Amino acid sequence: MERIKPKKVKYKVVSLFSGIGGIDLGFEYAGFNVIWANDFDKFAVETYRENVGNNIVLGDIREEKDNIPEHDILVAGFPCQPFSTLGKLKGFEDEERGTLFFDIKEILKKHNTKVVLLENVRNLINHDKGKTFERMIHELNELGYSCYYEVLNTADFNIPQRRNRVFVVAFKREFFYDEKFEFPEKQPLTITTQDILDKDVEAKYFISNKMLPTIMGEGTKGYIVKPTIDQALSKTLTATMHKMHRASQDNYFTDNKNHKKYCDDTKSNLRKLTPNECRILQGFPSDWKQVVSNTQAYKQFGNAVTVDVVYHVAKLIMEYIEKNKKNW
Repeated sequence: MERIKPKKVKYKVVSLFSGIGGIDLGFEYAGFNVIWANDFDKFAVETYRENVGNNIVLGDIREEKDNIPEHDILVAGFPCQPFSTLGKLKGFEDEERGTLFFDIKEILKKHNTKVVLLENVRNLINHDKGKTFERMIHELNELGYSCYYEVLNTADFNIPQRRNRVFVVAFKREFFYDEKFEFPEKQPLTITTQDILDKDVEAKYFISNKMLPTIMGEGTKGYIVKPTIDQALSKTLTATMHKMHRASQDNYFTDNKNHKKYCDDTKSNLRKLTPNECRILQGFPSDWKQVVSNTQAYKQFGNAVTVDVVYHVAKLIMEYIEKNKKNW
């Protein structure tokens, strides 16, 4: 989506695990003031500073906790690998990343944060037979928060990418009247991936004839998956898509026009998505500047939270605050 400049800006937001700012942009568009952000990836911070703002701090949140300013709202797309089906599913047993939720809890307790938004992979709800998610909600309830959660799909916000993520919104009960929070309604999908594809695409994005059998392979042994290409609804973008997985996982498209224009007979007419196409599929604005390598750009867009989804959630959070706040 293109940038939105709100008429009024209010309520202080801090952003943890900010990446390139998908959550932050959504909140800024909805009228919130993101005063502080953090990420430990220097390339993500470089992109954030160029495209979002200079309010981001490079470093491990566990070392930056004492530097977090007073705020009204905390947002965090905390690391999903411990809970993702693409990871090792260690959950809280992942000492490096799986316990970061408890650092978030410590920050909330210290600052008596009024509103929280957490985002993660859909499988967080089912991890360890639901025990992990149940404990998270319990911990938030113990801190005095009323919690609401829902799985939201990017495709339900008129972006042709199948991307399901769980969003948790929590309101500190002492600051709000007891009204139920409602997540945004689904919107019709009116465009396809083909509608957003770049018109001019260089040869480097095309699959070599030598690589094609691997890309179109169905897997081996017990893992057989039919390859699919030219999908109107893109598969979920991943942080490792620069490695070019099989067509059962990543997105590939037939492009005869650009193949004829740029490629020789060593290249097939099948290509992967460009970083710019990934940008569009994650809702980042057209004036976005790529200041990192393609490899890093693919990683960043694969890790990002879709801006459009956050924007619609953030708008309803703003409405909820304005209608239900007390004792502020």
